[in-house]
Amino acid sequence: MARVFPLLTAGFLAIALAGCLPGEEPPAASAENPPPPPGVENASTTLSVQTPGDVKYYPSDEPLHLGQEYFNRGIYGVAQRYFQDAVEKAPKDPKAWIGLAASYDHLRRFDLADRAYHQAIGLTGETTQILNNQGYSYMLRGKLTAAREKFKEAFQREPDNPTIQNNINLLNGSYRFVEREQ
Repeated sequence: MARVFPLLTAGFLAIALAGCLPGEEPPAASAENPPPPPGVENASTTLSVQTPGDVKYYPSDEPLHLGQEYFNRGIYGVAQRYFQDAVEKAPKDPKAWIGLAASYDHLRRFDLADRAYHQAIGLTGETTQILNNQGYSYMLRGKLTAAREKFKEAFQREPDNPTIQNNINLLNGSYRFVEREQ
C-alpha cells in the first residue's frame, strides 16, 4: 500500500499537468468555455474570480424580497408575481410559498391560496405562522368557525404573539357584524 499511494499521486499529477503544456492554443470560445475578459494575458488559465461587471445574475432571493416589499406596501398583485417567481426558482422555500398564499388571499384567489399553503405545510409542517395565515384566510372567506379553529391552534402554540391576538380580536369583532339574509 505504501508503494501504491506515491504512484497514484504521480499519475494524477501527470494527468493534471498534461493540460497545462506551454505553447498550446487556448480552446475556442463556446457556451462551456466563454472567452476571457479583456486584459487577461493567459487565456488558457481558469478564472476563479470575476469582476462585478462580468457577472450577470440576480441574487436568488431577490424575487422573495421584492414580493415581501410589495406585500408590505399592500400591492398584492405585484407581490403575487414576485412570490410566484420565487417559488419557481426555489420550490423548496417555505417563505416563498407562504408569501404566495398570503398574496392569493388578498387577491381573493382562495383556491390558489389553499394550494400554496399545502405546499408550505409539506415543506415545514403546520407552523404557527401558517396556522395564523390560514385562520386569516378563512376569516376573509367568511368561514368564521374554521378561522377560529386555526387561530386557536396558533394561539395555543404562541399565546404572546401579538399578530395572533390581533387576528382573534378582529375575528371577535366580525361576529358582531354578521350579515344576515333579509
